[in-house]
Amino acid sequence: MPPLITEPFFYAVAIPAVVLLGLSKGGFAGIGTAATPLVALYLPPLEAAALILPVLITQDLISLYIYRRDWDATNLKIMLPGALAGMALAWLTASYVSDDSIRIIVGLVGVAFVANMWLQRKAEAPTRGHLASGVFWGGVSGFTSFMMQGGGPPFQVYVLPQRLPKLTLVGTTTIFFAVINALKIGPYLALGQFTPANFTTSLLLLPIAAAANLAGVWLVRKTPTGLFYQIAYVLLFIISAALLWQGARGLMQ
Repeated sequence: MPPLITEPFFYAVAIPAVVLLGLSKGGFAGIGTAATPLVALYLPPLEAAALILPVLITQDLISLYIYRRDWDATNLKIMLPGALAGMALAWLTASYVSDDSIRIIVGLVGVAFVANMWLQRKAEAPTRGHLASGVFWGGVSGFTSFMMQGGGPPFQVYVLPQRLPKLTLVGTTTIFFAVINALKIGPYLALGQFTPANFTTSLLLLPIAAAANLAGVWLVRKTPTGLFYQIAYVLLFIISAALLWQGARGLMQ
């Protein structure tokens, strides 16, 4: 019989994490950021990220097919090179950077961004991002995604103000993270983060992941665009605040 994680506590955190990932991949980008911290209650954070990776890639394939016609090439051309540089830096520094420090950085970025958007008195108008800022935020997203699957908030800091059409935003997000997730396989193998038990456990979680993904797609298509963006900002704020609190608590301990 293949090795498998059998402790009930693991599934008590892993199943909600997979559901959050599915909803995120279905279109509610950002809430999947909570998945790795949940699984990290049982496993070391980088190993938790590696266990989740096969689930993510499967969900990416589903979302890529569904949103294959809805994406923005300009954002991908700007952000992906930065993301590759950020992932390379994360690979080189994975043994030296504190997971709690990464949580604090991601949390601060997300909270500050949403607070600034909410405090603006004038009506929110679409703004096209600059090349330099796109490369920068792509790099931050690649770095934090590699470390703890936490690339959502930095990515959204650059993309959300553009007010892209709802499905275009979802499709662009899908392609960006599908590329990043595929490129993580080699580095995670090199770092020894894949184990037979983790991989077998990932396969066991795949049906739940697929069902949650399809549920997210359905919810996105039923949600009006204005409400969709309001939800996106609220989710980003909640997740960022939670990461900030979790990181600060970890450092104090």
